[in-house]
Amino acid sequence: MQFKFKYIFIVSALFISVSISSQNKKQEGLEARRTQIQKDIVYINALLSNTKRAENNLLIDVKDLNDKIGKREELIAVISRESAELGNEIYLNQLEINKNQRYLEALKKDYAQMIYKSYKSKSQNSRIMFLLSSENFYQGYKRFQYMKQYSSFRKNQGEEIQQKIFEIQELTGTLVSKKKRKQELLTIKLQEQTVIQKEKKEQEGLLSQVKNKENKYKKQIRQFQKEERKIEAQIDRIIREAIAASNKNTSNTTSATFTLTAEAKELASKFTSNKGQLPWPVEKGYVSTYYGKQPHPIVKTATIQSNGVRITTDNGSKARAVFEGTVLSVQVMGGNLKAILIQHGDYITVYKNLESVFVNTGDKVKTKEEIGTIYTDKITGKTILGFVLSRNVTTENPASWIYKM
Repeated sequence: MQFKFKYIFIVSALFISVSISSQNKKQEGLEARRTQIQKDIVYINALLSNTKRAENNLLIDVKDLNDKIGKREELIAVISRESAELGNEIYLNQLEINKNQRYLEALKKDYAQMIYKSYKSKSQNSRIMFLLSSENFYQGYKRFQYMKQYSSFRKNQGEEIQQKIFEIQELTGTLVSKKKRKQELLTIKLQEQTVIQKEKKEQEGLLSQVKNKENKYKKQIRQFQKEERKIEAQIDRIIREAIAASNKNTSNTTSATFTLTAEAKELASKFTSNKGQLPWPVEKGYVSTYYGKQPHPIVKTATIQSNGVRITTDNGSKARAVFEGTVLSVQVMGGNLKAILIQHGDYITVYKNLESVFVNTGDKVKTKEEIGTIYTDKITGKTILGFVLSRNVTTENPASWIYKM
């Protein structure tokens, strides 16, 4: 009966241990994500508070507030998941403690019975008589071995009881610690919810002002999109010309894909294998405009199309190559700003809104090499890098390629 109980206990303990291990891994991932978001919020707040504007721009004020609210909402969501995972861990810990306590009680009961029986037959004479009453030497030897094993088993039982007491104390300490962590998380969540309520009230006030001048802002958005399309057309033309040049001495004259040398194919393969792991094109920053067709973040009746991402960063920040490659072109865009196109086999990365550049067409660049200084707008105080990634002439979402974008 005791063996059966022990077997059931071991199987149950193994199941709970595996569950706790799985929960711990999830918890560690969520904790790391929460810590990163908290750092992002501190960075964004510092970045925005350092922005000096020569004149007020309502759309930018609302956009900044949207960025902060978005990060806080993400933080609250992660805290909620982390708190739920902690709740699961606490439940599993309590199950483990309950299992150990039941097993400890069974051990103590069994040990007490053993001690009682040992006490009843503890006299030296009874042990000698037990041995002398053996029918032959072999039986006497077996009885002697039994007495030794019984004594050893009793000692092991006592040690196992002490070990179980220690395990229960350790689990109880962990349980108290996790309950404390959960309470701390709930406190942080409450604080963030309080801040976000204030920011949303401020947001409502600013949005009502935007509503009153919606047509004016729609016109600004359309003008910005028109300028972006000109830049995109210029970049598309450069890539197509480069493709045509690569196909010049081949039968592939009408294709919109690069004809690659063996070396270029190897580079493209390396680029592909690093999907999701490429470094950011800036040392520090956050995505302020995402890839694809989307409603304008403030004027919801307006739509914007982004072939890449826009990354807001510190004043004076440098653009960095996200992978080794060759500078395909350095272009001057509107407002005397510059763009750099880097070729990685049949992949192209584009770095826009640069005030100055450190490379020339044909230069070989390394991963994370600084290639130019990002322009800071004198009116808004914003330092924003435009980043585009494409394969041949087809743009792709940079968030799928850049690490944790």
